[in-house]
Amino acid sequence: MTRVVRCGLTQTHCDLSGDEPVDKIKQHMIGKHLQFLEDAAKQNVKILCFQELFVGPYFCAEQNIKWYDLTEPVPNGPTTQLMMEEAKRLGMVLVVPLYEEAMTGVYYNTAAVIDADGAFLGKYRKNHIPHTHPGFWEKFYFKPGNLGYPVFQTAFGRVGVYICYDRHFPEGARLLGMNGAEIIFNPSATVAGLSEYLWKLEQPAHAVANQFFVGANNRVGREQPWDIGHWYGSSYFCDPRGKILVEGSRDNDDLVVADLDFDLIREVRNVWQFFRDRRPETYGDMVKLLP
Repeated sequence: MTRVVRCGLTQTHCDLSGDEPVDKIKQHMIGKHLQFLEDAAKQNVKILCFQELFVGPYFCAEQNIKWYDLTEPVPNGPTTQLMMEEAKRLGMVLVVPLYEEAMTGVYYNTAAVIDADGAFLGKYRKNHIPHTHPGFWEKFYFKPGNLGYPVFQTAFGRVGVYICYDRHFPEGARLLGMNGAEIIFNPSATVAGLSEYLWKLEQPAHAVANQFFVGANNRVGREQPWDIGHWYGSSYFCDPRGKILVEGSRDNDDLVVADLDFDLIREVRNVWQFFRDRRPETYGDMVKLLP
């Protein structure tokens, strides 16, 4: 009997200008994603991942302390608590990317993982923080993650999370595979002209190298007042052979849904014995500090 799990990804943009009050923007974006939740439930989705920093625009386009007002504790903040209630109501596993306040002045780009019974399973904090290119000023907002690369046993499968810029680093993807992940979700915010040529290269490569599924979602459209570029959407799922199974719109809001046969992982690993043939005793130089 095959173990097929229907999974979903959201992609959207913030319709409100970043000049609007933070609380108004937050409630608007939560409302948008509650509708995505209802749509996913109607399609019998079992695991749903929201986009990176889903409660706001991609505010890292500027350096402004007003966006610290988007932070909240995880899991004790109101948004995680709301999504725990929704997960239980719908019997759906949720991956919920948030702007986390660990303590006053210490903030993380975080994803909460919530089981289908509403239980908070844990969180991943984005490990690799960019501060590059006009409009990606993330070190102003986020401390690098300190929770490693956890994998969460959910009702429907073992879930790992990698967030946006993390995807450029194969080391963490390998650790997620070694920690038993069957699917990696990578909520992202990335614009055309910068990373689009990598979008369908890196993550299918992670899927092949580690023989797991990947769900990659990206914002879509344009966000004001910064308008740093076109968020090109194109959210997708790929399988352990690197095959893209379904892809979202490049221009419009979308709920991307795919049926994933997790038994394919064993089938692929029985052919390609990458984990058996690893030589970790030869890799010591990889963790040496550069001068």
